[in-house]
Amino acid sequence: MASIEDFRIKSHALLIELDAATMGMMTLVSSKCVSGPEWDEAVKRQHNAYELWDAFLSDSIVAL
Repeated sequence: MASIEDFRIKSHALLIELDAATMGMMTLVSSKCVSGPEWDEAVKRQHNAYELWDAFLSDSIVAL
């Protein structure tokens, strides 16, 4: 079982990426760019970051 410190470090890294991805999307929204390849890439990044975060939490709960 991973230590609390391992959980904290991994959780923090995943949350930083999720926050950056979400902020990237919001920046595009504020510049009224909500379609096209740049938007599609931002949505993909945010979705992937969320999926990694969700999988990490699910795995961590099972490990408890």
